[in-house]
Amino acid sequence: MRDPVFIPAADELSRIQRDLRFHPSAVANPRTLMAAQIAAFNRDGYLKGIRIFSEPEISGIRRYFDDLLARTLAAGGDSYSISTAHLKYGRVYDLLTDRRIVACVQDLLGDNVIAWGSHFFCKMPGDGKRVSWHQDASYWPLTPSKAVTAWLAIDDATVENACMRFIPGSHHLGHLTYTLSENDEANVLNQTVAGAESLGEPVNVELHAGEISIHSDLLLHGSEANESPRRRCGLTLRYCPADVRAELGWNAKGVIVSGKDESGHWANPPRPEAD
Repeated sequence: MRDPVFIPAADELSRIQRDLRFHPSAVANPRTLMAAQIAAFNRDGYLKGIRIFSEPEISGIRRYFDDLLARTLAAGGDSYSISTAHLKYGRVYDLLTDRRIVACVQDLLGDNVIAWGSHFFCKMPGDGKRVSWHQDASYWPLTPSKAVTAWLAIDDATVENACMRFIPGSHHLGHLTYTLSENDEANVLNQTVAGAESLGEPVNVELHAGEISIHSDLLLHGSEANESPRRRCGLTLRYCPADVRAELGWNAKGVIVSGKDESGHWANPPRPEAD
């Protein structure tokens, strides 16, 4: 089940003028990350292995997700269909706005930060679905291309259960040509960048539960099918600077988590009462 809010039609996006160039972080005095991490993000397009939640904390988050997934499946959804969850569930809103995650993002994006997206990517044991090589910016009606994703490991993510893979430095290549793969039932998304591995050596992004990785919206990434007996669940949390513009009504999803939105472009919805 693909969420039409998460994946706009290609013809809708083609009508939007977007700046799809990488804009490196200009933060000179980070408060949570190290200067070397800022430099690595600008060079490679990602960071990984940042511990956010303790073992007891992530165990509680996992129990919450287990219950949410059970309810979603009972209602006819699937393990990938819990999208824009911060507008529906207070607990997910709390994760999206968690000060420890926001502090890391702030060191990359600057003082004025909007949190606008939350989507569980849950690969069930042996589910056989891959996420083909893609760039997030291809899917999003945002400009300029300054968004980042913090990927929170709900379960341990390893090569065995199909952790994410990044192609370091690929964010410097700009917006890459992709083919639509809407009829490929084995692909969770609907785009594929062919020949991606010719553009660099892939890196496996193994994470312990409670850790995050952070990647640029232009970084090529994907994951293989989970053929193991272990689930692999991650929660993607999406952020951008307040000066980014969102078309197709996506500004309604944006929560101010740091600084100001001087233009009033982002709707800044309140925490949902559910949960």
